[in-house]
Amino acid sequence: MALHEDDVVGKVYDSRLVRRLLVYVRPYKSLVGSALVCLLIDGLMQLVGPMMTQRVIDVALPKHDLGLVWNSALLLTASLVVAFFCQYGETILTALLGQRVMRDLRRDLFGHVQQLPVVFFDRNPVGRLVTRLTSDIEALNELFTAGVVAGLGDLFTLLAISALMLIVDWRLALASFGVIPFVYWISHVFRAKVRESYRDVRTRLARINSYLQERITGMRIVQLFGRETTEAQRFDKLNHDHLDANLQSITYYALYFPAIEVLTSIALASLIVAGAHRVEIGSLTVGTVAAFLQLVRRFFQPLQDLSDKFNTLQQAMAASERVFRLLDTEPADLGAVAGVPAALASPPPEAGVPVLRRAATRGVTVEFDDVWFAYDMAHVARDEAHANQSAEPEWVLKGVSFRVEPGRTLALVGHTGAGKTTIINLLLRFYDPQRGRISVNGVDVRDIPVSELRSLIGYVQQDIFLFAGDVLSNIRLSNSIGEEQVAAAAARVGADRIIRRLPHGYNQVLGERGASISVGERQLLSFARAIAADPALLVLDEATSAVDSEIEAEIQRALSVLMQGRTTIAVAHRLSTIIDSDEILVLHHGQVRERGTHRQLLAKRGLYERLYRLQAGAASEALQAGA
Repeated sequence: MALHEDDVVGKVYDSRLVRRLLVYVRPYKSLVGSALVCLLIDGLMQLVGPMMTQRVIDVALPKHDLGLVWNSALLLTASLVVAFFCQYGETILTALLGQRVMRDLRRDLFGHVQQLPVVFFDRNPVGRLVTRLTSDIEALNELFTAGVVAGLGDLFTLLAISALMLIVDWRLALASFGVIPFVYWISHVFRAKVRESYRDVRTRLARINSYLQERITGMRIVQLFGRETTEAQRFDKLNHDHLDANLQSITYYALYFPAIEVLTSIALASLIVAGAHRVEIGSLTVGTVAAFLQLVRRFFQPLQDLSDKFNTLQQAMAASERVFRLLDTEPADLGAVAGVPAALASPPPEAGVPVLRRAATRGVTVEFDDVWFAYDMAHVARDEAHANQSAEPEWVLKGVSFRVEPGRTLALVGHTGAGKTTIINLLLRFYDPQRGRISVNGVDVRDIPVSELRSLIGYVQQDIFLFAGDVLSNIRLSNSIGEEQVAAAAARVGADRIIRRLPHGYNQVLGERGASISVGERQLLSFARAIAADPALLVLDEATSAVDSEIEAEIQRALSVLMQGRTTIAVAHRLSTIIDSDEILVLHHGQVRERGTHRQLLAKRGLYERLYRLQAGAASEALQAGA
């Protein structure tokens, strides 16, 4: 079975990733420099204690020099105070560094994710993306707070202690270094085991995040079908797997640190054995042995820490690889950077209002020209799709062509799966067609910046989404819209009556996805949001499916005014809502089978007539049943 990207550990050290991480560190060079200075001073302070011990035992005590003892004690105390403030400063500075790098990286990652095409989110679970923005970024925070900078300090301390030991007595130093090969071997085994264990922990955490996101989002379905016990059991299995992986990691740590302690004790014993005879014959002082006992203890502490920091580095490399892979994912095509098409470009400043804003009062021309589209090829470039003729995709749209002039209304009808919503998705450039051309005012939408294209469109979808925030911010998603425009838009669709009933009016804070109000009320707010920006093109995807007949009639009256001078494309299952459309397209299996006005299509006695008759019959039976 192929490994998922969450399962891949990656290189222990990757210079390419390090260079990219350094881009985020560069603005905070002063923090890095200050932390390193604190670490270097702290490393030097580690040498003061052993040196003072040797001085007191070998010089002060034989001479009964209490003054030298007091001076040594004061110097040791001063070194401890300096070491305290250096450790405090290093902790604060590296924490600030990690948090600021994490903030910048998370900001860039979230900004990039917002630009990714919809097809990316079709293939990547939300839980996995949340893991990228939380756990993986946190692993990079560990790299800066307890990894690289602190590791450099440990390395300096290790070198400083080694140099002092060799200078004071190289033979005792070599006796102390005898266990280093065993420390290296144990550390190597530990890193390999923890590396595998960390991969298991990370994989299981991503699975938990994905599972939680999906089940919490679909909690109504879980409760409706009484699946609480089943889903709890499945979650318990995932949770138990995560626990087992963490316990395995803890086991490795529980074995590693005592093993290093045993080797440290062996090194101390070797030191005592090697020095005992020399002390007896007078070639070595007791103070030197005492100093070495302290130095050896301090020597193995950073050696032990370096192994743990090596694992932190490996975890950070794996996390940064996944984070930068996401950052390197190609965003949605933002259109031509240079040479914006003349039909949609802004006129010179002295000409007044830009063309795009003037378009809102006159509508735009939308044209589909022989458009073919398949979801299973949505990620493939158009030229690649043509090149791979041997594997014919499952086309959702097949040669769809139509044209809508400014001020006109086009309705799309057909059975579920006929391709109606797909046409809307292509127009909004959530996807691009593999064949054919879609144009606005005669310009291919692929040549128009996405932000410019979508600024023309007011969209009301069937699956309503409101953010957890106040009513005003949910309607005014565009910062250019004033409160007066929001109130006017709400009044046009009758949403103002609902808003006035709320305790805090436009400042009422809605629950997640607008859960604190009814579905019909949410749809009215989404309608107000769509028209608040005064769009040139209205796109309605079952826009009145969740409102009652009275509100629907009010919206239809408002629409008759709003549609004047605008282009409108409406998807409808209830044919009664689109009988006044200028043109109706009847879609069947991705093809346009019929087109015309309501009367013309009824006269053809084809698909549309059968759909209309079925709905009219169903409505009549419902009325009779109600009576």
